[in-house]
Amino acid sequence: MKTQNWEELDVPLSEPVLETLQELRFDTMTPVQAACIPLLLKGKDVAAEAVTGSGKTLAFLIPVLEILQRRPDKWKNTEVGAVIITPTRELAIQISEVLANFLNKIPSLKQIILVGGTTVNEDIEKLKNGANIIIATPGRLEDMLSNCKSINLTKCLKSLEVLVLDEADRLLDLGFSKTLDVILSYLPRLRRTGLFSATQTKELQQLIRAGLRNPALVSVKEKANISTPLSLKNNYIIVQAEEKLPTMINFIKLKGINLKYMIFLSTCACVEYFNHVVQAMLPSTQIFALHGKMKKKRYKIFDEFRSVEAGILICTDVMARGIDISEVDWVLQYDPPSTASNFVHRCGRTARSGHEGSALLFLLKNEDAYIDFIKRNQKVDVEEIKLEVSMDTVRKCLQCMRDLQLKDRQVFDKANRAFVSYIQAYNKHECSLILRLKDIDLGKLAMGFGLLKMPRMPELKGRDISSFIAPQIDFNTITYLNKNKEQIRLEKLNEFRNTGVWPGKTKHKRKQTESWTETKQRKLEKQEKRKKRKEKKKVQQEKGIVPIKKKKRSITSEDLEELAKDVALIKKFKRKKISQEEFDTAFGVS
Repeated sequence: MKTQNWEELDVPLSEPVLETLQELRFDTMTPVQAACIPLLLKGKDVAAEAVTGSGKTLAFLIPVLEILQRRPDKWKNTEVGAVIITPTRELAIQISEVLANFLNKIPSLKQIILVGGTTVNEDIEKLKNGANIIIATPGRLEDMLSNCKSINLTKCLKSLEVLVLDEADRLLDLGFSKTLDVILSYLPRLRRTGLFSATQTKELQQLIRAGLRNPALVSVKEKANISTPLSLKNNYIIVQAEEKLPTMINFIKLKGINLKYMIFLSTCACVEYFNHVVQAMLPSTQIFALHGKMKKKRYKIFDEFRSVEAGILICTDVMARGIDISEVDWVLQYDPPSTASNFVHRCGRTARSGHEGSALLFLLKNEDAYIDFIKRNQKVDVEEIKLEVSMDTVRKCLQCMRDLQLKDRQVFDKANRAFVSYIQAYNKHECSLILRLKDIDLGKLAMGFGLLKMPRMPELKGRDISSFIAPQIDFNTITYLNKNKEQIRLEKLNEFRNTGVWPGKTKHKRKQTESWTETKQRKLEKQEKRKKRKEKKKVQQEKGIVPIKKKKRSITSEDLEELAKDVALIKKFKRKKISQEEFDTAFGVS
């Protein structure tokens, strides 16, 4: 990337900002910073598109700080001058950390962070203590604006100078469009707005038209039609379903366990399960697991992974956008991402800020067309690499997964949930024309998950799963290591054996079978009861106890013809084609 010094900006920066940049060793600007900072400082709205890892955070934080410092009147304690909205709490915390470095030298300004994982009352107390810059996720900010009567946040935002939507395309991908509309309705129109994203979409263009006034469009790419950094090497490997995990483990051992890896999986359940498996197969490596369903634990795990020199983070696409983790050596995409744009964002967790990095995508044999799709859709060149894995390694990997499940029923449950969630996610894939579930050998896929038995699910109906080889064991003998859970399971199992119904699942009672003679006898008994009821009713009607219901006379065709004649006579009378006397005579009125 072409860089230039901060002193070369048309608009000079304040001393605290320059000093902090020097301390953080940001000696030069990246192209996106050089393009966006002057525009925002000159009062323009900006919609910026730049490759991931290009320095977008400083491109909006520096203008925010400069604009707020230059206001003639001092900012009041609860007067908010800037709002920064991000799609995830990890990204919000990361921006907050970068901003904190600058605010150490600007004591007149305060920031707060409004994200999930804390109570609304805690956030209200933060606001009451004062803030000039808010960093928030959309859901929590909308909640604070719409539902919190104890603090008038709308009043605090009356003097808003700058609104920033970071990872704006991701905000829309996650379904925050209506939430953003609500937030924008509370904000003053006379403000500067910056939209920063790695990709441009139709939805984003609609948001630009709705939320920005005559914006300056900035598109910064390293090379024409390239959406990933030049320092990033993209690779892919074709594997069999049952050889996928052994190949990945072999690859990590080959490259070295002293490196930093991020492994992307398609679902939260897959992360939960494969976290146990990878830990067992690489015992001397630090393994971290992170997905969207984690609450307060998420940031702690994220922070621990950022601080280690070597380790593996197994995660979902919650970590695919905007997250800055220093010197990730390899991004391993174990599953194809749910959207084409997420392919680029996953890869962008490495090769950041000029560093070199590599990414590897694992594909099944039926998924090879995905490479051509990525090349056309995202303009990314991906090179194939080959890695042989022995059958002995495949068997050891399978045995390791099955041993983990046999030792603890909780891992057995997680393995089944992971398999089911993977198939359901695959069925809903954006590239369903290329990645088709019917092309996958589900038996081999189940072997790749190390399943002990095939779960019951509609997607398996009518499918050939003969390639799945189940171990000959009694599944009721697999126990939970957690003693309380095991005690509850044994009580339920005992009740099931006695009643044929699993406790808590009354809707799915085992159907009790009966012989043909029993069924016929029950039918005759019903007929006899019906006959007796009719006879009893007839006797009561004869005695006058129950009134006899008169049958309604059905309308005949003669009745309909007569009614039609009457209607015709009424119409004639209204049109004065017949006299009153003729009308009365026709209807028999004297």
